[in-house]
Amino acid sequence: MEQITVDLGDRSYPVYVGYGILDDIGSMIDDRRASILTDDHVSTLLGDRVQRSMTASGVETQTIVVAAGEQSKQFSSLIGVYDELLSFRVDRETPLMALGGGVIGDLGGFAAGTFLRGIPYIQVPTTLLAQVDSSVGGKTAVNHPLGKNLIGVFYQPRFVLADVETLLTLPDEEYLSGLAEVIKHAVIADEKLFSYLETNRDRVMSRDRDALMNMVTTSVRIKSDVVSRDERESGLRRILNFGHTVGHAIERLSGFGTISHGRAVATGMAAAVRASERLGEIGRDDADRITTLLETYQYQTALPEHSVDEYLDAIHYDKKAQGSHINFVLTAGIGYVTVKKMRATDIVDIIV
Repeated sequence: MEQITVDLGDRSYPVYVGYGILDDIGSMIDDRRASILTDDHVSTLLGDRVQRSMTASGVETQTIVVAAGEQSKQFSSLIGVYDELLSFRVDRETPLMALGGGVIGDLGGFAAGTFLRGIPYIQVPTTLLAQVDSSVGGKTAVNHPLGKNLIGVFYQPRFVLADVETLLTLPDEEYLSGLAEVIKHAVIADEKLFSYLETNRDRVMSRDRDALMNMVTTSVRIKSDVVSRDERESGLRRILNFGHTVGHAIERLSGFGTISHGRAVATGMAAAVRASERLGEIGRDDADRITTLLETYQYQTALPEHSVDEYLDAIHYDKKAQGSHINFVLTAGIGYVTVKKMRATDIVDIIV
């Protein structure tokens, strides 16, 4: 098991990455009571396993189950979670465990950060996307009809436990959604990881144990380093949004849940690479390497067919917007990024 620390002073916390470590989760709970938030799919796959561990450690639990999918990341689901926490008489010392993918992590983190003005919570991500990205850093949110993740809070977990063995149960499409974020980390911060993805496609796609450990631990180290230096996205943390400005626009225009987050971000990265080349930030060779890697892993690099006005409207709702400008993340070569403040109209003119 690897342990990586997110260094935030008195709010620092560990991220544990290992294979088969989910069975130890009960022994890691200091409290005698805990709530577990999960979805109906993960509950079927892993619910009994987690419950056995909690029972063996003498932890009384309440399990809250919501429907799997992006549709649960909304206020109606949040109210239901609050109702269940109240019925279990949760107090400010009772932790809430988010067992599932990014939707559960975001919903659970937001519920924990706002219930009783804040209760402890634990991230137990079970998808590649959640393990390498959304479970680390304290971003929590629900969606609004006008945009993704527009309503949320920064709220850090007590700890994160990422068992890469759970990734073996993922459907291929869900796995590919998370792999896009691994590629993002490689492009923005780690040429060695990028080369690994280029030369080890078969091991990556077959979910080889060592490949999973390498991708997850490297990605967590990259993200934890960025978050430790810029928790609330005032500067450096913006680089983690590479591909997301356009990716979120694609998700919104297609209808949240129609195109997976990872596939949308992959297309957004390809658009950002084209913009970077046109703006002179990256050379043709590196641009081609990134685009080729995305296509090698079966991602769509061409934008979905929406009008210029539709893309403009969608990008205007980007939560990173500052007035009429957006901090648009460009690549300056594999392992390097730059952030350029641009008008939404200029971004659309370049990418569409």
